[in-house]
Formats: sequence, C-alpha cells, structure tokens
Amino acid sequence: MHSKIRQEMEELKAQIRRHAELYYKFSKPSISDKEYDDLLRRLREMEERYPRYRTPDSPTVKLGRNTLEEFAAVKHRQRMLSLDNTYSFEELQKWHERVLRGLDGQRPEFVAELKIDGLSANLTYENGRLVRGATRGDGQTGEDVTANILTIKDIPGHLSGKALPGRIEIRGEVYMDLVDFRKMNEQRSDNGEDVFANPRNAASGSLKLLDPTEVARRRLAFFGHSLGDHQDGIITDQMGFFDKLKSWGVRVNPNTRLCRSFSEVLDFCGSWQDKRDSLPYEIDGIVIKVNSFEQQAALGETGKNPRWAIAYKFPARQATTEVLDIKINVGRTGVITPTAELRDVECAGVVIKNATLHNFDEIKRLDIKVGDRVLIERAGDVIPKVVKVVEHLGKAEYKMPTECPSCKGRIVKEKEDDVAYRCVNPFCPAQLERGILHFASRLAMDIEGLGEVVVSQMVSLGLVRRLDDIYGLKPEDLARLDLFKDKKINNLLAAIKASKKKPLSRLVYGLGIRHVGEKAAYILAQRFGTLDDLIAAKKEELERIYEVGPAIAASLVDYFSRKETQGLIKGFRESGLNFKEEKALLTNTPFSGKSVVFTGELRGLSRNQAEELVRGLGGNPSSSVSRATDFVVAGKGPGSKYAKAEKLGVRIITDEEFRGMIE
Repeated sequence: MHSKIRQEMEELKAQIRRHAELYYKFSKPSISDKEYDDLLRRLREMEERYPRYRTPDSPTVKLGRNTLEEFAAVKHRQRMLSLDNTYSFEELQKWHERVLRGLDGQRPEFVAELKIDGLSANLTYENGRLVRGATRGDGQTGEDVTANILTIKDIPGHLSGKALPGRIEIRGEVYMDLVDFRKMNEQRSDNGEDVFANPRNAASGSLKLLDPTEVARRRLAFFGHSLGDHQDGIITDQMGFFDKLKSWGVRVNPNTRLCRSFSEVLDFCGSWQDKRDSLPYEIDGIVIKVNSFEQQAALGETGKNPRWAIAYKFPARQATTEVLDIKINVGRTGVITPTAELRDVECAGVVIKNATLHNFDEIKRLDIKVGDRVLIERAGDVIPKVVKVVEHLGKAEYKMPTECPSCKGRIVKEKEDDVAYRCVNPFCPAQLERGILHFASRLAMDIEGLGEVVVSQMVSLGLVRRLDDIYGLKPEDLARLDLFKDKKINNLLAAIKASKKKPLSRLVYGLGIRHVGEKAAYILAQRFGTLDDLIAAKKEELERIYEVGPAIAASLVDYFSRKETQGLIKGFRESGLNFKEEKALLTNTPFSGKSVVFTGELRGLSRNQAEELVRGLGGNPSSSVSRATDFVVAGKGPGSKYAKAEKLGVRIITDEEFRGMIE
C-alpha cells in the first residue's frame, strides 16, 4: 500500500513540475489554474498525511527553475513569494482566524486588491532610475527582461519627485487589455499562428520575446502592487506604499480598498465577483493583505507563501477536458453549427457537457479531433467555447458532413467567402422546430407553452408544417401531445389567440428573417406602419433607412419574394394576425432621437421593458456602446459596456436618474 502512495506522490510531483514549466517558462499551459491548484492541494494533503515521503525539492516547498536560457538570470535581492489561494469564503475566514492568532490580539486592517490576471515582474530602481526589470522565475531567480520592460508605457524609466530611495524593488503585474488581446489573437489566427488561450498567457509570451520592437507592438500594461527589497524604510503600510507609487508616477489599480473589518473584505470579494466583466482587463480574484508592514513581519511566511496575504480566486472560467464527439446542429435559418460533445467538466461554477466550435473553418484552424484534450472557456452567461487543443490525442481527421442530419438534404456554402454552411431544404424539420421556438419566444409573439418538447412533438406528429399552422390548432390536436389536458390545452390556445394582437414589429422579428433582429424589426415597423407597405418596399428604399443597410435590405427583399413566404403571409392574414404598428407619438422627451444602451440590472424593470419605454419615448435602444451613443443607463452590477462608456466619454446615468427622466 505504502509503495502505491509513494508512487502516486511522485507522479503528482512530476505532473506539477511539468505543468509549472509549461506555464511559467513557455506560457503554454495545458491545464487550467483550478486544475493546477487541485493537483498542488492533493500533494500537500498527502504530504501532511504521510510526512515521511515529503522531499526537500517538493513543489509544495519550491518549484524548479523556470527561466529561459535566452535571457540572463537575475537573482532577486528579496524572494518573490507566491500567494496561497482559496476558492471559498469559509477558507478565507479560516485564514483570517490564523492572522488574528498570529497577531496575538492585535486588530489588523486589510487591503483588498483586484488580482490582475497577468505576469509578475520585479522592477529595480536606483536613485530613481530603472536599472533592471525581471520576471518572477522560481521566486529566487528570474529572467532579465529590462529591454522589454522599458517598452511598457505604464513603467517609468525614471521615478518622479524628489527624495527618492537609493534602491527599491517595485513589484507588479504586466498584463494585456482585453481589446488588445482580441485584436492580437485575430491577427495571429489570420496569419495561421497559434492563438493565446487568455490575456495572461499573451502577456507572459510577449514579455519573453527576444525583439523589444515586437514587444512594444503588443501594447502591454502594468500595475504596481508590492514592495520588495528597499532602502530608506519610511513606508510603514501597504496603502502608504500605494500613495508613494502614485507620487513616483507608477500606475496603481484604482479599485484597491482599505478594509477596517474583515466583513468589508468579504463584501469587496463578492461585489467584484459579480462585476468583473465591467473591467477592460481580466481579473481572476482578489488579493487580501494585512495593511501594516510591522504586522506583516510579525506574521512571517511559510516556505513559499506569506502568512499575511492570501488570494481569493473566482470560479475558473477555463477548464480542460476530452472531446467525446463532434455533433452538428441545424439553426432556424438552416445554418449548420458544429458542437463539441465533452466529458463533463466544471467551469465557472457549472458542469459543461458541450461547447460551440462556431463553424467548420474553426475545426480546421484548431485541428481538433475526437479524443483530443481541449481548453474550454465560459465567460459570464456566454455559451462555452473551445479555445484551443492542449493535447492532440485523437487519431481520425474530422470529415465535413455532406447532408443535413435532420432531413438528409444538401449542405452548401452559399458564397465562397462565407464561413457558414446551410441546409437548403425549406421544409427541414430541425429548421421548422427552431423557427417555431423563435416565433413563439417572449421577444416575438410571446406564445407561452410552446417549449422545445411541445414543438418537437407537434412537428413529428405533422400538426405544424409551417408557422401559420399554429393558428389552426384545435383542442383535439393538442390532446395528442404528451401530458396535455383541458387546462393546459386551454392556456396554450389562449396564448396563441392573444398573440394575434401583437404589433407588426413583433411579427417581423418572429419571422426569423436573416439579419433582422428585434431592433431592426422595430425600426422597419415604425418606418412602414403596415406589413403590406414593408413587403412592397424596394431594396434601394430599405437601404436608405438608418441602421438597415444593404445586408438587411437584400435579406428582406429575398425573403418576401419567396413563394413559400407569400403562402405564409396569406395564412397569417386569414388567421387574423395584426399587420400594423402604432407609431411612437411622443417626440419632445429626453430620449427623442437619442441612442440609449442599458447595462446591469434595473430595479423593477426587465431590460426588454426598459427598451420598450425608451422606444415609446422616441428613443433608440442599442445593444452596443459607441461614440454615437447618447446615454448609458447603468443598473446594479454593470458589465463591460460601462467601462467602454467611461473610456469613450459617453454620458452614464444611474437607474434612479433614468426613472426620473421617464417620469
């Protein structure tokens, strides 16, 4: 038994060292941070249970040398410790209790800082001049990347002010903004190069380039956060150090907070976990430090972690898992989308079973096969996506399907430069099912009761062959569906009847015309007033409408010219659907002619209700922020739109101000 335990511990050590080298040295991790932390935690637990098998070179004590041979080695004057981390408030509370015991009754203050997801760097200044920039390496020895550090605009070559320290090490995080990260990955993808999994790897890989000119093009950024070796010990606490950094011209994260109680620390962690997407850069948690340097010294450190600091990590947004199969789905417009069926894995707090592959070109770019181990990502409520292959374990090349999995019809690419393949059969059951679901959705005709299971049965039983058949359904038809009794039948028929009165904009959106979203449908309905006038509109007339343009215009003309569409409209007319839109009457309001974007949660109003109010007041709700935006309405927990509005100087109004303007 003991030989197996010892063998498992040795295997764990080997895995951890290999992953550490991939992460720190080559900036190409093959597992997520959470998975790496779990391996380290498992080894630590085994060493505590079987201390006789703990070795001096264990990764729980120290990691091996992770510097690149191309750069000169730099020995740090003061070790760069790594932070212990936790994923729960319960463990945070236990750390707090250990701090209190270590301080023997003293009541500490805490500094809570955003944990920037980047690369640690150590800057050495002598008499105010930057003499060396180095990576963390193994904590004792890093790489001399001074030439690359000097290309980062946030890092001053000379500190500002007078009475500068004779020598000081300023530690911080080199990172990449999300906008710059996406642009760089798009360019790399276009050039056939490997893309970076996340901004942290991009920053790490960029700082270790041999050409400083190329590093400068990567637009790296920097926040100072820690004090290393220094002369002139006039700084007494962390917040005082931040004040000094700002006076010297070193950039400090503006969201740092001094917490006088630990409940404030927990509130800070919780609030930023909810609004992390409002930032223009990635954070993966919160760093909590005891504020007083004297108290920090009293608490001391373990072999590799300070006892006076800890990192609270947010649920991981990335994870690695195995591709079990590649399936294809058919959308309501016939677009064929490949999806990776995955071995179950937890990511961002939920169990992921599938991830989108976007299109078939993406499968080629990723060179993905069934059996490969892949990195997946889930940000916020976005559908999980496959970022890259981390281990090519599959053998069979993926073969592009030639027929629709639903109707066996032909799959074609309509244009040579188009990435999408489509099923061209207008009577494809899969397209019909998704078309009905869209037509009945809350933003379209709002027919409650037409869910996926019900619609699938209706189509398979032949009760609905096109959208207007919905309005011909009878009680005896619905009685054929599973679990449909009198009350459920009556409720669905009532919802179908009520949908006939929905305005033209809802009907146009519900038709699922390619490129015509909710906003375009409303603009078209307001412009033409009736469905007949919209159908009669010429392409040139449609193109001249603001926010319609050539693509939507061409799609509308094509859709309404089809024989099957004309039959559908005739069926709707005979069923008594409303083909008219009431024009917005209010024009002299704070929102007249204004472009308005909503972000965050509004009190007592859904996003759709708020947008309807703005439309009714003559405004134009939009889903994205640009220089043309007039207002951004920010509710609770605003997202990235808030940060973009601040950057562009767009006026931001609160939920309360919005209500006042409405009233």
